[in-house]
Amino acid sequence: MDGANQTQVTEFVFLGFSHVLQGQAFVFLAFLTIYLITLLGNCLILTLIVLDPQLHSPMYFFLGHLSFLDMSYSSVTVPKILVNFVRQRETISYWECMAQMFFLMSCAGAEASLLTVMAYDRYTAICKPLHYTEILSRGVCISLATVSWLWAILASAIHTSLATDVSFCGANQIHHIFCDVPPLLKIACSDTYINEMALHTASVFVGLIPFLLVLISYTYILLAILRIRSDTGRRKAFATCAAHLVVVIIYFGMGNLNYNRPSAGYSLEVDTLISALYCILTPMLNPFIYSLRNQDVKGALRRALGWHEKDNASPRTQPGVD
Repeated sequence: MDGANQTQVTEFVFLGFSHVLQGQAFVFLAFLTIYLITLLGNCLILTLIVLDPQLHSPMYFFLGHLSFLDMSYSSVTVPKILVNFVRQRETISYWECMAQMFFLMSCAGAEASLLTVMAYDRYTAICKPLHYTEILSRGVCISLATVSWLWAILASAIHTSLATDVSFCGANQIHHIFCDVPPLLKIACSDTYINEMALHTASVFVGLIPFLLVLISYTYILLAILRIRSDTGRRKAFATCAAHLVVVIIYFGMGNLNYNRPSAGYSLEVDTLISALYCILTPMLNPFIYSLRNQDVKGALRRALGWHEKDNASPRTQPGVD
């Protein structure tokens, strides 16, 4: 964006909560509660993974990255929302908006890639159990996590760079609750063809392809589970990937609603609700999904609290089996 364009819009106004005329204190407390639960829940899982030797396995290595990612995801949007509620002014500066969009898209892309890697981890654990630790060595895990982060950051940098070349001609009211590419392009007054093509390309490489890879992994996993003769064995095998599968369905399902739905027939209230569910509520749910029925995580928590007499399980060769 050139100097002239930068002076046209110095700040944006969010309209996502413009319809909340009553009960703003309740909405503020709701967002604050969700944010604190998100931080505490994900921080707890991350701490257990770091401190407990029995959780030092590929599965929990990637889960630790997911927990850190979820904390970052919420921290990109919620604090600004809370500050705006306090000062009763739903605004954000131009460069704050660009920064928020960059980090938001980085987190979204990294989570899609990380969920794909975690699906491959479950495929390896169930379909190739004898070679699990050999295939997913520490070096391979670090490489996969690094590539997931770098790929997401690169894609986000491209979108943000293209966004800074867009002119807004004084239009600064965003029909959203945070800065994202689609709502910004809706108020642009310059040609956004390249930006839209970049979004479509990203939806394929950052959204569709990872989702298809997850489906392929779980197809092989399902076939392997069906070949297990004992009911107990099938239940244990499915338990190793059930939580991840739920997270995948929620994340990609809400992501599809957030980015690929038709604009006609959707109100500002619906947009606000879907965006809140996708970027704010989902990161809070992940630690509960992964811990409620996960005996490894619950065992690590008991050990951390000193309840050793209730945790007599020995280390497992198949991490995450309930």
